[in-house]
Amino acid sequence: MTEDDEPVRDAGFDEFLDALADGEGYYVECANGHGSLPPRRVCPECGSADLDETPLPDSGEVATYTRVHVPAPSFADDAPYVTAVVDFGPVRLTGQVQADVEDVEIGLDVEPGFGETETRGERLVVFEPR
Repeated sequence: MTEDDEPVRDAGFDEFLDALADGEGYYVECANGHGSLPPRRVCPECGSADLDETPLPDSGEVATYTRVHVPAPSFADDAPYVTAVVDFGPVRLTGQVQADVEDVEIGLDVEPGFGETETRGERLVVFEPR
Protein backbone atom coordinates (compact mmCIF):
# COMPACT_ATOMS: atom_id res chain seq x y z
CA MET A 1 0.00 0.00 0.00
CA THR A 2 1.35 3.46 -0.87
CA GLU A 3 0.75 6.66 1.08
CA ASP A 4 -1.99 7.65 -1.38
CA ASP A 5 -3.91 4.40 -0.97
CA GLU A 6 -6.82 4.28 1.41
CA PRO A 7 -6.77 1.40 3.90
CA VAL A 8 -9.12 -1.44 3.14
CA ARG A 9 -12.31 -1.08 5.17
CA ASP A 10 -14.40 -3.85 6.66
CA ALA A 11 -17.79 -2.39 5.71
CA GLY A 12 -19.85 -3.60 8.68
CA PHE A 13 -17.20 -3.31 11.40
CA ASP A 14 -15.78 0.02 10.24
CA GLU A 15 -19.27 1.51 9.94
CA PHE A 16 -19.92 0.34 13.51
CA LEU A 17 -16.66 1.98 14.69
CA ASP A 18 -17.58 5.17 12.80
CA ALA A 19 -20.92 5.24 14.64
CA LEU A 20 -19.18 4.71 18.01
CA ALA A 21 -16.75 7.54 17.19
CA ASP A 22 -19.75 9.80 16.50
CA GLY A 23 -21.39 8.78 19.80
CA GLU A 24 -24.08 6.87 17.94
CA GLY A 25 -23.24 3.22 18.63
CA TYR A 26 -25.88 0.68 17.67
CA TYR A 27 -26.70 -2.98 17.44
CA VAL A 28 -29.14 -4.79 15.18
CA GLU A 29 -32.35 -6.28 16.52
CA CYS A 30 -34.98 -8.55 15.00
CA ALA A 31 -38.73 -8.29 15.63
CA ASN A 32 -38.38 -11.02 18.28
CA GLY A 33 -36.07 -8.78 20.35
CA HIS A 34 -32.86 -10.69 19.69
CA GLY A 35 -29.88 -8.33 19.58
CA SER A 36 -26.62 -8.86 17.72
CA LEU A 37 -23.76 -6.74 16.50
CA PRO A 38 -23.24 -5.65 12.92
CA PRO A 39 -22.60 -6.72 10.32
CA ARG A 40 -25.53 -9.11 10.26
CA ARG A 41 -27.95 -9.99 7.50
CA VAL A 42 -29.99 -12.42 9.57
CA CYS A 43 -30.64 -12.87 13.28
CA PRO A 44 -28.31 -15.56 14.66
CA GLU A 45 -31.03 -16.66 17.12
CA CYS A 46 -34.11 -17.07 14.92
CA GLY A 47 -32.97 -16.50 11.33
CA SER A 48 -35.12 -13.42 10.75
CA ALA A 49 -33.86 -11.19 7.95
CA ASP A 50 -35.89 -8.21 9.23
CA LEU A 51 -33.27 -6.38 11.32
CA ASP A 52 -33.37 -2.80 12.58
CA GLU A 53 -30.55 -0.66 13.94
CA THR A 54 -31.17 0.05 17.63
CA PRO A 55 -29.16 2.56 19.68
CA LEU A 56 -26.56 0.93 21.93
CA PRO A 57 -27.30 1.71 25.61
CA ASP A 58 -25.22 4.54 27.09
CA SER A 59 -23.61 2.21 29.60
CA GLY A 60 -22.99 -1.43 30.34
CA GLU A 61 -21.38 -3.65 32.97
CA VAL A 62 -18.13 -5.55 32.70
CA ALA A 63 -19.16 -9.22 32.57
CA THR A 64 -15.63 -10.64 32.37
CA TYR A 65 -12.15 -9.35 31.64
CA THR A 66 -8.52 -10.25 31.31
CA ARG A 67 -5.47 -8.23 32.23
CA VAL A 68 -2.85 -8.37 29.48
CA HIS A 69 0.75 -7.92 30.56
CA VAL A 70 2.44 -9.88 27.75
CA PRO A 71 0.75 -8.73 24.53
CA ALA A 72 0.90 -9.80 20.92
CA PRO A 73 3.38 -7.67 18.93
CA SER A 74 0.54 -5.61 17.44
CA PHE A 75 -0.30 -4.38 20.99
CA ALA A 76 3.25 -4.16 22.41
CA ASP A 77 3.08 -0.45 23.32
CA ASP A 78 -0.43 -0.77 24.79
CA ALA A 79 0.49 -3.18 27.61
CA PRO A 80 -0.51 -3.51 30.28
CA TYR A 81 -4.18 -3.21 29.35
CA VAL A 82 -7.53 -4.82 30.07
CA THR A 83 -9.73 -6.49 27.48
CA ALA A 84 -13.31 -6.85 28.68
CA VAL A 85 -16.63 -8.27 27.58
CA VAL A 86 -19.31 -5.76 28.52
CA ASP A 87 -23.00 -6.57 28.86
CA PHE A 88 -25.24 -3.94 27.26
CA GLY A 89 -28.48 -5.88 27.80
CA PRO A 90 -29.40 -7.34 24.43
CA VAL A 91 -25.75 -7.54 23.29
CA ARG A 92 -22.26 -8.02 24.64
CA LEU A 93 -19.33 -6.12 23.22
CA THR A 94 -15.59 -6.77 23.55
CA GLY A 95 -13.09 -3.94 23.83
CA GLN A 96 -10.25 -2.37 25.75
CA VAL A 97 -10.98 -0.68 29.10
CA GLN A 98 -9.40 2.76 29.43
CA ALA A 99 -8.44 2.49 33.12
CA ASP A 100 -5.61 1.26 35.31
CA VAL A 101 -5.56 -2.52 35.10
CA GLU A 102 -6.06 -2.85 38.88
CA ASP A 103 -9.21 -0.67 38.78
CA VAL A 104 -11.20 -3.01 36.50
CA GLU A 105 -13.57 -5.49 38.11
CA ILE A 106 -16.69 -7.45 37.21
CA GLY A 107 -19.71 -5.18 37.46
CA LEU A 108 -17.78 -1.98 36.63
CA ASP A 109 -20.12 0.48 34.88
CA VAL A 110 -18.61 1.69 31.58
CA GLU A 111 -19.53 3.71 28.50
CA PRO A 112 -18.81 2.45 24.98
CA GLY A 113 -16.44 4.45 22.83
CA PHE A 114 -13.85 4.52 20.13
CA GLY A 115 -10.07 4.63 20.36
CA GLU A 116 -6.82 3.66 18.71
CA THR A 117 -4.03 1.34 19.73
CA GLU A 118 -0.80 2.90 20.94
CA THR A 119 1.30 0.47 18.92
CA ARG A 120 -0.13 0.85 15.43
CA GLY A 121 -2.86 3.46 15.68
CA GLU A 122 -5.48 0.88 14.67
CA ARG A 123 -9.09 1.58 15.54
CA LEU A 124 -10.78 -0.33 18.33
CA VAL A 125 -13.73 -0.39 20.71
CA VAL A 126 -12.93 1.12 24.11
CA PHE A 127 -14.79 1.40 27.38
CA GLU A 128 -14.55 4.38 29.72
CA PRO A 129 -15.48 3.90 33.39
CA ARG A 130 -18.45 6.04 34.47
